Amino acid sequence: MRVTAALAVAALLIAGNPPSATATATAPDGDLTSLVNPFIGTENEGNTFPGAAVPFGMVQLSPDTGHNTGYDYKDHQIRGFSTVHLSGVGCRIGGDLPVLPTTGEVTQTDNARYAAEFSHQNETARPGYYRVRLGSYGGITAELTATARTGRQRYTFPATEQANVLLNAGQSLHRAVSSSVQVVDSRTVRTTVTGRGFCQDTRPYTVYTVTRFDRPFRSYGTWKDDRVTKGSRSSSATTGRNGAWVRFDTTDDREVEATTAISYVDAAGAERNLRAEEDDFDRTADAAQEAWERRLRDVETQGGTRTLRRTFYSSLYRSFLSPNIGSDTDGRYTGWDQKTHRTRGFTYYQNWSLWDTYRTQAQLLALLAPREARDMALSVLRVDAEGGWLPKWGYGTVETNIMTGDPVTPYLTNAFHHGLLTGHEEEAYRVLKRNADGVPPPANPGVGREGNAQYLKNGYVPYLPDRPRSKPGDSDFHEGASATLEYALADGALARMARAMGHREDARRYTARSRNYRTLYDRETGFFRPRGADGAFAGSADPAKSPGFHEGTAWQYQWLVPQDLPGLVELIGGKDRTDHRLDSFFAYDKLLADPARTAREVWVNGPYDYYNADKYNPQNEPDLIAPYTYLSTGRPWKTTDVVHAALTLFTDTPDGMTGNDDLGTMSAWMVLSAIGVYPVQPGADVWGLSTPVFERVELRLDRRWYPKGRFTVSAPGTSRTDRYVRSVRLDGEAYDRTYVTTQAIREGGRLDFRVGPRPGDWGTGAAAVPPAIG
Repeated sequence: MRVTAALAVAALLIAGNPPSATATATAPDGDLTSLVNPFIGTENEGNTFPGAAVPFGMVQLSPDTGHNTGYDYKDHQIRGFSTVHLSGVGCRIGGDLPVLPTTGEVTQTDNARYAAEFSHQNETARPGYYRVRLGSYGGITAELTATARTGRQRYTFPATEQANVLLNAGQSLHRAVSSSVQVVDSRTVRTTVTGRGFCQDTRPYTVYTVTRFDRPFRSYGTWKDDRVTKGSRSSSATTGRNGAWVRFDTTDDREVEATTAISYVDAAGAERNLRAEEDDFDRTADAAQEAWERRLRDVETQGGTRTLRRTFYSSLYRSFLSPNIGSDTDGRYTGWDQKTHRTRGFTYYQNWSLWDTYRTQAQLLALLAPREARDMALSVLRVDAEGGWLPKWGYGTVETNIMTGDPVTPYLTNAFHHGLLTGHEEEAYRVLKRNADGVPPPANPGVGREGNAQYLKNGYVPYLPDRPRSKPGDSDFHEGASATLEYALADGALARMARAMGHREDARRYTARSRNYRTLYDRETGFFRPRGADGAFAGSADPAKSPGFHEGTAWQYQWLVPQDLPGLVELIGGKDRTDHRLDSFFAYDKLLADPARTAREVWVNGPYDYYNADKYNPQNEPDLIAPYTYLSTGRPWKTTDVVHAALTLFTDTPDGMTGNDDLGTMSAWMVLSAIGVYPVQPGADVWGLSTPVFERVELRLDRRWYPKGRFTVSAPGTSRTDRYVRSVRLDGEAYDRTYVTTQAIREGGRLDFRVGPRPGDWGTGAAAVPPAIG
């Protein structure tokens, strides 16, 4: 699987795409990396990146085009290739140290002004590798690859005595608080970048970098603001433009290679990372591709069109991009107390988009990457031990407090049910209980369950839209209705963990609290509504316009009761009334007539259009679980209809993501729904079933957690027309339930679907529905 410059360039996009469609460099026939298109999601606010990374790597070396999160397919200028990106985030973050090759005199210091033109016709990417020919500066070819903690660059310049590499320490995607740059010797440049920000302000964090070139540069200089100083070795700034440039003579030797290592600890850590992982470009690219090939081989599919397979494996690829390694090669990392710590027996990870990932990606990683997922869960426990409280949305070494509710509880209870917390169960339970029953102290930067005092007293978080924020970030009081639902979901997940560990009284208490969703139910409207401080329902009674729901409406949040769907169905008025409401929500009659058009024209209103809607929003997290609610009304075939319609939104084109990917959340939804096994109780151990889109999927599982080593899902003959489950067999035995447990996956080996063109009576019995927690 060695990659060389002789590899062919082939189009990954489907036939009939416009001429500007992206081409990607492919691996030899049969390699799964050849099915991955890193450009998916780079248009229409999917906010993915096309650059080079390895699974869960600290570095994501990728071009920035001027979009606030990095790269946008509609842009035609590159401002630099920077070291850190998060896949699919909705707000600016990262983008540290954009580096750009140029020629001629260095006169501009703003990367928006010295940006280089490029065309998608001259741009290719595959897992672990990116290449573009710049149209400016005489035509420079830039190639990128990566290791876990380094980004490797190769620039092929025209023949010139003024071949420059610009290292911009002062301009990042985030707001730089301070930066410094130092030319250490004739081959090395060191930078320190301190930044802050995300969707709102945050505590500052610092990234250290060292860049080493494969040969000495002939001259160098620095800049600060508008002033360029030749021969200067160092520059620092509190804010604003600040950087260094180095120059080579490429008259005879036109290639320049450089490796940039980063560390969140100190400059010495970046230097050690560089020494440990530095290699030549081709070997680094080979190793990156092999790492991705091994990872993708954990899921083997049969059947489906090549376009479906490309879309599926591209989603699987994006699911493995984060969380990210946070510890250096020597085990040191910066904890949330801003002190240096050292790992013992595990790798430290960071970047916790928990409000998103607890619903899908956490479960997928627990299945396919349990060793890394265990270290990730242990890292979250380290956040609590060192930072004083569990995280909500953590970036790097700081808490951002972005989003609301209590996402860390279902994240860690999911890890518990997958056996990832062995030896740490009581530690995890202790901190989860503290989080569920209290709030962080005022001096702690986290907000935790900010509305907990009122929730524990009254059963709901009051909707207080004018309440000042107590700390930077989002406030649960501003989204009181959805915060209440999220707290109750978390309580249900904690109740199941408590029961499994023998904490029976706690289990009863948390189970009772998991029913607090009922406090928001307005019997006059039949929907959840926020309550004010006085207990009265607040805001509009129209469930499409009701306030107090974070990035959604009462229509979309009404299904976020996975801990007690039988109780919710009863509250709405029974299975028939619930089924009727689901049909309205999904525009089911239109969906049957034209599923793809319904998904695109009825459900989807825009990547950030969260409000004033009475229909399913497949682009955002609050109602991701909603299609599986039909399993609880005795109409499992409708789950398949809706899921397969939603899957049409994932395509092999730059706009082929449905909304922000949110660190692999949407991609993991696609992967799990395509396989036909989906986590319908986040934080618990229940997986809902729907018709797979492949005739066979074989999951290769780690025997340390899954003794059988494999789990196979088959559905011979599955197609757009023959998509209805007629019967299911689990390990050869007839199986009528619409769900399986994690234990069944761990101990089982096969799940076989028999499908046909019309629904049957499979999964329609009263005992077939996913159970409530309690």
